[in-house]
Amino acid sequence: MSIGVRELRDGLSRHLAEVRAGRVIVVTDHGKPIARIVPIDQPTALERLIEEGRVTPARHRRRSTPQPIKTAGTVSDLVADQRR
Repeated sequence: MSIGVRELRDGLSRHLAEVRAGRVIVVTDHGKPIARIVPIDQPTALERLIEEGRVTPARHRRRSTPQPIKTAGTVSDLVADQRR
């Protein structure tokens, strides 16, 4: 089932009842799919692949992102300086 954002907003309770009944809803914005609402008891694609043994979860967590570098100029200025 595919519905637009406005239709989802206007009939949210009705559409959530459909999801509770086991249906999957694809939400579109100007005709482009942007989200999928699935019943919580259905495993995700990743969970299915892990259960099948086709994917192994990461053993270590990702490293945290580095701290931003403090500069006095814009990114364009930094790039221009590096090109000189």
